[in-house]
Amino acid sequence: MLAVLLAVLALAGMAVAGVGISRQVMPRIFTPAQRRQIEAWEVARRWRVTPKTQIFPVRILYRLSGGQFGYQGTLKLTARRLEIARQASCGRAAADEALVHVLDRDGCEALLRATYTDASSSFVLTVGVAVLQSGKGAITAAHYLTHGVASGHGAVTVRPILGPVQVPGTPAAAFSARQRQVSWAVSAGPYLVVATVGYADGRPSEPVSTDTYAYLEMTSLAGGVATAVASPLGAPPPVPRCPGAPAC
Repeated sequence: MLAVLLAVLALAGMAVAGVGISRQVMPRIFTPAQRRQIEAWEVARRWRVTPKTQIFPVRILYRLSGGQFGYQGTLKLTARRLEIARQASCGRAAADEALVHVLDRDGCEALLRATYTDASSSFVLTVGVAVLQSGKGAITAAHYLTHGVASGHGAVTVRPILGPVQVPGTPAAAFSARQRQVSWAVSAGPYLVVATVGYADGRPSEPVSTDTYAYLEMTSLAGGVATAVASPLGAPPPVPRCPGAPAC
């Protein structure tokens, strides 16, 4: 009888030990809070680990609605990158006071910029990525700059507020603050993406909203480029998984 009891106790001990061992070797399961934290960290580090040539692709496709011109459907157009600027601070050297105020308030860490032109070289555009501390701050900033209009794809800002990047020897050689016509803002994760468009011929700012064709082209270019840059930066990362056992 005693031998049977000892055998039962031994088997029970082995079962408990087996459960313990299985828990040690099974992949760790993150809690929902841990998963959200890891995902937020993955998105927030993208601007550091992603090559700038990927953040600002050589070519960006965007669409222009043909309805305004008697054309059914949409036109597929291409913006071509002219140059990527050096990383800048979020100060007045790269942005107007209205944008600097928003960036300072939301803890801007850096501002990345690149300049593009449309296929016809009629328009030039500088797009900027402001790295903020949180997604909430980026959403608040986009809403502030568009008077609450910005949605998932962004909207036209109240006025142009991003400092253009001139590129000598290109259509953007004369692109300065005086040439800015239209700007677009969109948030993506902790990033605020702003694009500013002007004419390539250097003409100063004018009320282009009265010119339906020019306004539609400029807003399509600005919105298309801003969204194309913002989407990969703010895209949800893969669900975090912990390979291997306890100390992964």
